[in-house]
Amino acid sequence: MTQVVLYGLKQCSTCVKARTWLDAHGVSNEFIDYRDHPVKPALLKEWAGQLGGWEKLVNRTSMTWRALPEERRGATTDAEWLALIKEFPALVRRPVSVTPDGVAAVGFSEKRYGERFA
Repeated sequence: MTQVVLYGLKQCSTCVKARTWLDAHGVSNEFIDYRDHPVKPALLKEWAGQLGGWEKLVNRTSMTWRALPEERRGATTDAEWLALIKEFPALVRRPVSVTPDGVAAVGFSEKRYGERFA
């Protein structure tokens, strides 16, 4: 398998676990911190579409989400979701792994990574 791209935050413990797992299992990967290198809106929309909607891409149990004013949590359009993520990149679930064929997945578990990257 060629290189997997992992998107997340450098200090996120789940991202660190995912990177460590990929390295330990010989899976070539590139890590992109989306605070330092914001994800293009078209790519965010693509991920949301693949995952089943913005609700699957955005972590609505995070401290960032809970700190938002109630009216900001009512996003319904692509433009509203994209504006939120642009302002608060930590809203995106972590990590987002993208295989060379463009398939995105969110989160980390050893079992799922074992199945996906075997």
